[in-house]
Amino acid sequence: MRLLLVEDDNHVAAALSAVLARHGFDVTHARSGEEALRALVPESACFGVVLLDLGLPDQDGYEVCGKIRKRTSTPVIMVTARSDVRSRIHGLNLGADDYVVKPYDTGELLARIHAVSRRAAHEDVSGGADSVLRLGPVRIELPTRQVSVDGTVVPLTRKEFDLLALLAQRPGVVFRREQIISEVWRTSWEGTGRTLEVHVASLRSKLRMPALIETVRGVGYRLVAPAVA
Repeated sequence: MRLLLVEDDNHVAAALSAVLARHGFDVTHARSGEEALRALVPESACFGVVLLDLGLPDQDGYEVCGKIRKRTSTPVIMVTARSDVRSRIHGLNLGADDYVVKPYDTGELLARIHAVSRRAAHEDVSGGADSVLRLGPVRIELPTRQVSVDGTVVPLTRKEFDLLALLAQRPGVVFRREQIISEVWRTSWEGTGRTLEVHVASLRSKLRMPALIETVRGVGYRLVAPAVA
């Protein structure tokens, strides 16, 4: 897999590139936001994953993420020391697929890279009679992966859509955390649990319907279908 590493610290980039290369990745190193965006022009945009550090010398990493998402659907994993939930939600709202906090374990980072790349490879959803889900003002189009509320399209990341679609296919049914992680992230890795919480919070915020996804304490989550007016 080709991987774009956006990191301004050459020592950090060299060490990480060596580790990634040992695990079979073909790494391209970009030292700034502008260099990363140039690497993602259409004719050469064939990266499997982008690892994006937020502390870049020329522009904020959040801004770079937004620009990346406008030009490609390549999965983006933010890598940063900013560990607060608001920063995570902001990154996901801008289109990041995952968020890793420094200092991180290399095994954790590799697991997350493989998880987002697997999900990207399996994101196609077949059409058919049940290809559009309607839940009150929420419309979920599975073939086009488009979600709208009261007719207004709400941009979601890959995993946000997958999470919402999973819950929406069986409104009222409680999905265990382990089941959601297995089906959406295609992994049983325990560290994904925190990421699930952040994605749920991001969905509630983007859809402006905090009561749509209910937390079932100690078990998991369920989607509460809005009442039809």
